[in-house]
Amino acid sequence: MAHLFRDLSLTSSKREPTDSPAAAAASLSKSASMPLPADPLPAPFGQLSPSAKLNATDLRLIAYDIFVATCRTSAGKPLAFISSSPVADSSSSTSSAPGLSHSPSSASSQRSLTSTAASKMKKALGLRSSTSGLKSGSPGKDSGGSGTKSKKAATIGELMRVQMRISESADSRVRRGLLRISAGQLGKRIESVVLPLELLQQFKASDFTDPVEYDEWQKRNLRTLEAGLLLHPRVPISKSDASPQRLRQIIRGALERPIETGRNNESMQVLRSAVTALASRSADGTPDSCHWADGFPLNLHLYEMLLEACFDVNDESSIVEEVDELLEQIKKTWGILGLNEMFHNLCFTWVLFNRYVATGQTENELLYAADRQLTDVVRDAKTTKDPEYLKVLDLTLSSILGWAEKRLLAYHDTFDSFNIQSMQSIVSLGVTSATTLAEGVSNEYRRRRKNEVDVARKSIDTYIRSSLRTAFAQRMEKADSSRRASRNAPNSLPVLAILAKDVGDLAVHEKSMFSPILKLWHPFAAGVAVATLHVCYGNELKQFVSGITELTPDAIQILRAADKLEKDLVQIAVEDSVDSDDGGKGIIREMPPYEAETVIANLVKVWIKSRVDRMKEWVDRNIQQEVWSPLANKDKYAPSCVEVLRILDDTLDAFFQLPIPTHPALLPDLVTGLDRCLQYYVAKTKSGCGSKSTYIPTLPALTRCSTESKFQGVFKKKDKSGGLPKRNSQVATTNGESSRGVPQLCVRINTLHQIKSEIDVLEKRVVTHLRNSESAQVEDFSNGLSKKFDLTPSACVEGVQQLSEALAYKVVFHDLSHVLWDGLYVGDTSSSRIYPFIQELEQFLLTVSDTVHEKVRTRIITDILKASVDGFLLVLLAGGPSRSFTRQDSQILEDDFKSIKDLFWANGDGLPIELIDKFSATASYILPLFKSDAETLIDRFRRAALEAYGSAAKSRLPLPPTSGQWHPSDPNTILRVLCYRNEDAASKFLKKTYSLPKKL
Repeated sequence: MAHLFRDLSLTSSKREPTDSPAAAAASLSKSASMPLPADPLPAPFGQLSPSAKLNATDLRLIAYDIFVATCRTSAGKPLAFISSSPVADSSSSTSSAPGLSHSPSSASSQRSLTSTAASKMKKALGLRSSTSGLKSGSPGKDSGGSGTKSKKAATIGELMRVQMRISESADSRVRRGLLRISAGQLGKRIESVVLPLELLQQFKASDFTDPVEYDEWQKRNLRTLEAGLLLHPRVPISKSDASPQRLRQIIRGALERPIETGRNNESMQVLRSAVTALASRSADGTPDSCHWADGFPLNLHLYEMLLEACFDVNDESSIVEEVDELLEQIKKTWGILGLNEMFHNLCFTWVLFNRYVATGQTENELLYAADRQLTDVVRDAKTTKDPEYLKVLDLTLSSILGWAEKRLLAYHDTFDSFNIQSMQSIVSLGVTSATTLAEGVSNEYRRRRKNEVDVARKSIDTYIRSSLRTAFAQRMEKADSSRRASRNAPNSLPVLAILAKDVGDLAVHEKSMFSPILKLWHPFAAGVAVATLHVCYGNELKQFVSGITELTPDAIQILRAADKLEKDLVQIAVEDSVDSDDGGKGIIREMPPYEAETVIANLVKVWIKSRVDRMKEWVDRNIQQEVWSPLANKDKYAPSCVEVLRILDDTLDAFFQLPIPTHPALLPDLVTGLDRCLQYYVAKTKSGCGSKSTYIPTLPALTRCSTESKFQGVFKKKDKSGGLPKRNSQVATTNGESSRGVPQLCVRINTLHQIKSEIDVLEKRVVTHLRNSESAQVEDFSNGLSKKFDLTPSACVEGVQQLSEALAYKVVFHDLSHVLWDGLYVGDTSSSRIYPFIQELEQFLLTVSDTVHEKVRTRIITDILKASVDGFLLVLLAGGPSRSFTRQDSQILEDDFKSIKDLFWANGDGLPIELIDKFSATASYILPLFKSDAETLIDRFRRAALEAYGSAAKSRLPLPPTSGQWHPSDPNTILRVLCYRNEDAASKFLKKTYSLPKKL
C-alpha cells in the first residue's frame, strides 16, 4: 500500500468507541493528575474571526491532522507509493492497516522512546526531567482495558497522540485517509494538498458508526476551509474575485445540510473546484503551492496547539523528556502553516511563559526557560523586517510586559522570601520585552533622537518608584491604625513618628532583599528606592507642618524622627551611589531636606503673607482716594506712591530683624510678595484710563463726497463726530473724569516712572541687609537673581506705554475732536484748514512738557505726533461725505501737514527731525495721491486691485475691505482718495462700479 509520510504507527491497542469532542474532553479530565487552570492568558496572536466557530478542541484536532500529514523524512519529499504486500486499503476502523510497509528512510518516528532519553533543549533551558512518564492507549487504563497501569508510549507518533489527547479512532481515521490520498496523488508534496478537502473526499457517513460524530467531523473540516481560505487567507482576497462568494455559499449550505462526500461525488467536485481556485492563489507566483492553513492568526493558533503537546499530559508543568524529537517532528508543519524558525521561537517563548502563568506561577523552571528562550526572540527581532512577524512580536511582548508590570509595579506585594527566586526572571522578561518593543521604532526616528533612552534602567526606575509608593501607603495606614489603638496610652507616639520608623525598616528590607536583584539593570536601585521613600514621607511631613502655627511636643517628636529617617535614607543613597559619576548628587537632589528649620521657615512665610496681604489692602484703600494732582508735590507724582515705597522699605527692615537663621533662604518669598504688591499698585494706577484703541473711532462705510451741502448725513452740529461713528465708550470713569484728564494722566505716568526708578534702590538695600546677616554666605548676596523684583519693572514699562498712547489719542481724537472732526476741511477746504487744531494742540503739548518727567517726555510727545498724523489721515480718507478735495487742494493738504510737523519740530527745540520723519512717513507717501487726476487714480486702483485679487478683478472690481493700514498701493486707500475727489470722472466711476451712496 502507498503511504503518505513516515508513518507514525502506534502499538496495537483497543480502539476507543468514539473520538467526539465530548469523549476527548472526558479522556483529558481523567488523564491529568494536575489539571490546567481555567484562566491562562489569552494568546496574543490575534483573535480568530467569530464566524470561524472553531473552538479549542477543533483547533487541536486540526493541528493533529496537519502534524500526522507532515511527519515525513523531509518536508519536500513527495507523496510516495511503497508496497511490500498487495494489501488493499481498507476502510475498517482498526488502528493501523495490516500489511502496510514503511521505507527505511521514513521510520524515524517508529523508534522506541526509552525512559533514559535526555533532552538537549531541556538542559539548555534549565528544565527538570519529567517523572510521570507518558502512557499510551486510553488514559486511565491500558490498551486492553484491564484497568491496570498503562505502558509508556513506544513511538513518537503514539507520544504525540497521547499528548494531544487524540482518541485512537480519530488517529486511525486520519492515517487511513492519508494513505488513500497518497494513492491518488503520487508525486505531490503534502504542502500542495488541501488536507481538509482531501479528507472530506475520502470518507462518507458509512465510514462512521455514529452519525453525530460524522456530522461534527464534516462540519469541522468545512469550518477549517472557511477559516483558512475565507476568514484568514494567506493571500488577500480580491474584491473582483467571485471564488470566495461561491465557496462561502457552498460551505454555508453544507453546514446547514450535510453534503454527500466521497471520491466521485458531484457535490465534492463543486467544493473542490471552489477550494482549489482560492488555495492555489500565490502572492509571489510560486507554482505547486497551496495556502489553506498558513494565514494569520489561524496558523499561530494551530501551532500553539502543537507546542502545548510538549508538556507532559500527566504533569502540566513539566516538559516531556522526548521534547527534542517531538519538536523535530512538529517543525515539519512549518511548510503547511507558513512559519519559520523565528515564529517558532516566538510561539515557544509564549507557550513556556503562558504555561508558567496557567499552572499557578509556582514552577520557576518554566519562567527561567521562557526568559532564556526570549533571547532567541530578541536576536530574531533585530534581523527581520517581516511585518507579520513584527506585528505578532509586538502583541506577544506587550502581553508579557503587561503581565510582568502588574507584578513589578507592586513587587512588594508580589514577592517575599518564599518566591523571591522568581523575581529576577520576571524582571528580565519585563525589561527584555520593553527594550525590544522600544527598539522596534524605525531606524530613521532613532537617528533623530538626540539622547538614547536606557529602556531597562527607565523601566526598573518606574517599578521601584511605583512599588515603594504603594508600600509606603500601606505602612502609613498601618501606622495610623497603631496610633488609634494606643491613643489613650501615655506618651503615645504621633502617627508620623511611627511612620518614620516603619519607613526606615522598609528601606533596610528593600536594600537587603530587592535591590541586589534590581541592581542588575539599574546601578542605583537602592538609591532610587530611598529617594522615593524620602519624597513620600516628606509629602506627609509637609502636610503636617502646614497645619501648625507653633512648635508642640508632637511636632518635636515628629521632626526628630524625620531627621533620623532622613539621615538613614541619605546614608543608603550615598553608599549605593559611591561609584556613580556624580558621587550620588543626582539621587541626593531628589531628596529635598526636611529638617526642623522647615517649621520655622513656614512660620516666617505666614508672617510674610500677612505683611504682603496688609500692604495690598492699603493699596486698595488709598488708591481709591488718590486724585493724581500735579500740585501734590514738587516731583509731580502721586503721594500714594511715596507711601507704598515707604511701607515696602519698612517691611524689609522688619524681616531682617526677625530672630531666624534662614533670612537668605526666605528672602525670595518676601521679595516675590512685595513685587506682586507693587505690580498690583501699577495695575491700579493705569486702571480705567483706557488705551489707544479706546479713543480711535471705528471707520465708517465708504461714501461718495457730496458737494451740495457742507453738512449732510451724520455731519450735524449736534453730532460732533466728524462723520465718524462715536468713539469707543469704554473709557473708565474711576474717580470721575477729572482723574483722567491730561494733567492727571501725566501724574500717573510720572508715578510709574518713579516706582521703576526706586526698584534699583530697593534691590541694593536688600543686598546690604544680606551682607549684615550673620547666617548669610557669600553666594547669598553675590547671586542677585533670587533678590530681583521681576514683575514690577516690566509692568511699569508696559503701564507707561499704555498711558502715553491713551493720553496722545485722547488729546487728538477726544479733546480736539471739535476742531479736527467738526472743522478741518468741512465744506470749502481753503477756509477750514489745520491752524485751529495746531493752536489747541500746542497748549496740550505745553501742559505735557511742564508736567511729565523729562525721561518720559519725548515718548509722550512722540505718541501725540503719531496720533496727530493718524487723525489727519483719518480726516482725509474717512471724513464723511461733507469733505471733498480737488487736485488743487493737494497743495493745501501738504502745507497743513508740514505745519503739523513744524509744531513738533519747534525750530529744533522739539522732537528730532529723524523721529518726526519716521512717524509721518505714511502720510508723506499718501499725500501725493491727492495730486493725481481721477483717471490716473482709477487706473492705479485697477492695477492695485488686479494685483491684490488676481484674475477675479478683471471682470468685476471687488470692493476692497478696510484694514486701516493706509498705503499708497493699497486698493482701499486709493479708493478712499477717489471717494473724496470732487471730480466728475471719479463720481461716474464710483457710481458705475460700486453705486456708492452720498450719505452714510
